[in-house]
Amino acid sequence: MPLVKCHPRSCTLNNYNNHINGIQLWSIRSSQYRREILHELPNIDQGLGLPNWQLVACLAVAWLIIGGVLIRGIKSSGKAAYFLGVFPYVVLLLLLLRAVTLPGAWDGIVYFFKPQWRELLNPLVWYAAVTQVFFSLAICFGTVITYASYNNFNKNVYNDIVIITTMDSCSSIIAGCITFGILGNLAKQTGITDIGSVVKGGTGLAFISYPEAIAKFEYVPQMFAVLFFLMLFVLGIGSTVGMGSCILRVIRDQFGKRAGPSWALAGALAALGFGVSIVYVTPGGQFIVNLIDFYGVSFTALILAIGELLAVAWFYGVRRFCADIKFMMGIETGWYWRLCWTYITPGLMAAVLLYTLLNMNELTYKGVAYPHIAHVFGYFLAGLGLLQLPGWALYAFYKQRKTEGSFWERLCAASRPAESWAPAIAQMPQD
Repeated sequence: MPLVKCHPRSCTLNNYNNHINGIQLWSIRSSQYRREILHELPNIDQGLGLPNWQLVACLAVAWLIIGGVLIRGIKSSGKAAYFLGVFPYVVLLLLLLRAVTLPGAWDGIVYFFKPQWRELLNPLVWYAAVTQVFFSLAICFGTVITYASYNNFNKNVYNDIVIITTMDSCSSIIAGCITFGILGNLAKQTGITDIGSVVKGGTGLAFISYPEAIAKFEYVPQMFAVLFFLMLFVLGIGSTVGMGSCILRVIRDQFGKRAGPSWALAGALAALGFGVSIVYVTPGGQFIVNLIDFYGVSFTALILAIGELLAVAWFYGVRRFCADIKFMMGIETGWYWRLCWTYITPGLMAAVLLYTLLNMNELTYKGVAYPHIAHVFGYFLAGLGLLQLPGWALYAFYKQRKTEGSFWERLCAASRPAESWAPAIAQMPQD
C-alpha cells in the first residue's frame, strides 16, 4: 500500500510530501513499484534477466489453484463461478463508494462520461474498443462456445446473452467511474486540468492508482487492500480456468481416451502454463507482455473474429444459422441481426483492421524500442495464429481429394456441413 499515513520517525517519504507535488509523489510510487516489485529493466537489448523468485513463487501458487480447479472438472468450475462472479462486484461497489467521496472525483467521472465527438472518427479508438470487448466477453477465444456446449439443447441462451452483456457493460462503467474518480482526485492534488494526462494506462492503474484510493479509506484500509488484490487474483483465476477448460475440451473431443486421464491432462496443462508464464516475471517481463498482447492477442483476435463471422454468415449460411436458432430455441431471428452478421459487423471490423495496418507504427514500450529479434518473434507468433484459418481450410479441401468433380465442386463440398452434422440427441429430428 502507498505510504499515506505513518509515524514521523518511521516514514521518510512523508517528510517530503509538503515539498513535492502530487504528480512527483505518484512518480515516486510508480518508480518504487517498477524497481522494487518488477525489477524492471530500461530495455531488453541485453536479455530479459533472471526471474524474481518471489514472483515465481506467487505464480506457482496461482497455477496450482488453476490446476486444481481444472482437475476437478467443469462441475468444479461451475460451482467456483458463483464466488468468482459475485465477489468482484462486492469489492468494486466498495471501491466505488470510496472513490466518489474523494476530492475532485466528480471532475474525473464527468471527464469519463463527457463524449469527445472528434474521437469517433479515429479508427484506433474503435480498434481499442473492439479488442476490449473481445477480452471482456472472451469472444473468439473459444471459452464461451465451450461452456455453452454443456447447456441443454433447447436452452434459451438469448436471455443469458442479454444478462451477460448487460452485466459486463455495468462492470465496465463501475470500473471506469472508480478509475477516473481516482484520477480526478490525483489531478486535484497536482493542479492539472487535463485529467487524461494525469496517468498513463497499464499496470500502474491497478497496482498504484487503486491502492492509492484504498489507502485513503478511513477504516481498516489494510482489509480493503487485501480484498482488492484478492479480487484481481480471483478475476485472473476465473479467466484462466475458462481458457484452460476450453483447451482441455478440444483435446478431449479430438483424441478421446487416447488423451489420457483428465487429471494428468489438466496437470500437464497447468505445468505448461506455469513454465511459459515464468518469462513474465523476469525483469523484462513487461516488455514481453506488451509484445504478446499486440502481436499474439489483440491483432490476431481481430482477424480471426472476421474469419469466424465470414465462416458462419457466408460459408455455413446465415439462413441455415437462423434456422438452427429457431429449431433449438423457437426464436425467429430478425433482419437486424442478419444484416449485422452478414454485412455490418464484418465490414466495420475489416475497415478498422485495414486502417490499423496502414497506420501501424513500430511497437514500443514506454517509448523504448524493441530489438529486432523481438519483432521477428512477434511476427512468428502472429503468423502461427493466423495460419490456422488457411491451414484448416486446406485440410478440409484435402479431405475431398477422393470426391469426383471439378476443383470448384470439391471446394464447395469442403465448405458444406458434413452429412453427419445433426443434433447429438438421438430423439431430435435429423432434417
